[in-house]
Amino acid sequence: MRLHRNLVFAVVDALNYIFNEGEYADKVVEKVLKYDKRWGARDRGFIAETTYEMVRWRRLYAEIAEVKAPYSRQNLFRMFAVWAVLKGIKLPDWKQIEPTPERRIKGKFDELSKIRKYRESVPDWMDELCAKSLGEALWTKEIHALNEQAEVILRVNTLKTTKDNLSSVLHEAGVETESIKGYPDALRLKERSNVFITEAFKNGWFEVQDASSQLVAPFLDVKPGQRVVDTCAGAGGKTLHLAALMENKGQLIALDIYGNKLKELKRRAKRDGAHNVETRAIDSTKVIKKLYDTADRVLIDAPCTGLGVLKRNPDAKWKLQPDFLEKIMVTQQQILQDYSRIVKPGGKLVYATCSILPQENIQQVKKFLSSEAGKDFSLIKDSNIYACKTGFDGFYMALLEKNQLRK
Repeated sequence: MRLHRNLVFAVVDALNYIFNEGEYADKVVEKVLKYDKRWGARDRGFIAETTYEMVRWRRLYAEIAEVKAPYSRQNLFRMFAVWAVLKGIKLPDWKQIEPTPERRIKGKFDELSKIRKYRESVPDWMDELCAKSLGEALWTKEIHALNEQAEVILRVNTLKTTKDNLSSVLHEAGVETESIKGYPDALRLKERSNVFITEAFKNGWFEVQDASSQLVAPFLDVKPGQRVVDTCAGAGGKTLHLAALMENKGQLIALDIYGNKLKELKRRAKRDGAHNVETRAIDSTKVIKKLYDTADRVLIDAPCTGLGVLKRNPDAKWKLQPDFLEKIMVTQQQILQDYSRIVKPGGKLVYATCSILPQENIQQVKKFLSSEAGKDFSLIKDSNIYACKTGFDGFYMALLEKNQLRK
């Protein structure tokens, strides 16, 4: 591979925004890709994939390059040189790239690869916390799986088409897909491709949604005609899946504290033909209180550390702080206490996170069940989904049922 100056400079710019200015990787890549309209798919792919790879392996590359944050531009070029050497890519004779001792880099890589926190490129506190929470063996396998690049998975919008029909239409557009056993509405891209420019996407025939995330809505056991409330709807990935499972029949209320996310959900719902979705911003406690004891089904897709989705958000390794877990656990329990009251007697609730930590998952459910608010609920089943076992994101889901009122 021959390295092009403008593409490498774009990667270094991106790393500066992410590492030094604290910007989110996905937003930065989007911004940097607008530098030059002449860049083709291969150029854009190089910038995006190299940036994400260097974010993913930041600690390892910085250790080998012997640089520390905050990183100067020269530091970032040194880290880039480490990436290139380990990839077997010949470095160009540019003034920005210092003479690079390839044998020393490879030797240091071999040495550091024996230590998990360097090999998997995670902060000390995260490595210690997860090893203690999951056990050494499971954490070692899980972080290795979470450092692999996420595949592109589509969820077929069954309100508008079938899986076979979508696969055929995408094939005609030059996008090859395959089914995934155990995931009825999922199609996996055989090669990465910009599916957002396809007519099928513009017509609302699919959403991009990880396979593990696609398991949450069916876990809630919704039926057409029910009243269903998605309490932490965000931009609505799971809301839209619920709408499809409900066949557009019944009432689906999407709640969130962020009104801008609900605006995006409305736009997506219109494209997907999901007509039974109603959005409500949680701008006061009245919004929740009005819904007490009214819903057949409630989904709480709770805010969390996001440690199960490091495949697609590798910068979270560096953004998360040690004290965040304690803070978010308080929020999770409060949400469970408050939003569970929306479930009517005989109704069901799913508590879900995209975390792999038991502190955020089963331990939160047990704490809720032992509380006054949870005394009328029973745990029907739960599921820990690990990347090392599925190849997809890490998730947790618990299905609870509220007891019928005694006559």
